[in-house]
Amino acid sequence: MNFPGLVRVRKTGAKRSAMIFTLAVLLAGCGAGAAVNDTFSLSSSPVVEGRGATSKQILVPEPTALKALDSDQIVIRLSGSELQYLSKAQWSDRLPRMVQAKLVQAFENTGKIGGVGKPGEGLAIDYQVISEIRSFEISTEGADTAVVEIFAKLVNDRNGTVRAQKAFRATASVKGTGNPAFVKALDQAFATVASEIVGWTLGSI
Repeated sequence: MNFPGLVRVRKTGAKRSAMIFTLAVLLAGCGAGAAVNDTFSLSSSPVVEGRGATSKQILVPEPTALKALDSDQIVIRLSGSELQYLSKAQWSDRLPRMVQAKLVQAFENTGKIGGVGKPGEGLAIDYQVISEIRSFEISTEGADTAVVEIFAKLVNDRNGTVRAQKAFRATASVKGTGNPAFVKALDQAFATVASEIVGWTLGSI
């Protein structure tokens, strides 16, 4: 599917990739008379059921991500190695920070843990949920589909051992047209992944 006005990025050598990515960001946000981008956030609230309560406290560091995902740009994957960014659209913050905030909120909303927070908030931590964003994009290979994949490690903060680790992946079909439809599908796929991460964590500690 063609997305007019999107910025195209191809995987090349490391130095060239960095230059192309920088140019892509500039083109997406600059230009004489360019319209202000629509700004989107992750709004779905993951639902976690059937897990027992614990007094343990959890730290959620900011997820890591490759540079193409570590920004406020919304990624469209045309093929295995070709990316574009959705024109006239952006996230309300860098994607890893948004994912971190929503994971913290998802843990809080369960009401089943002793505490959860981000680094620097002064909690007496029992476990860390360390994560990596592997995919957060709209795939156009076939029907337009949102794909979200996050790899998570549950680390015992007392001794540094990995209690468990797992990749979580979800998809959601894009229904409708336009930027809001793409973002809604990404939001739905992420809500599924976040719910699974929280449930898995509570079941592992």
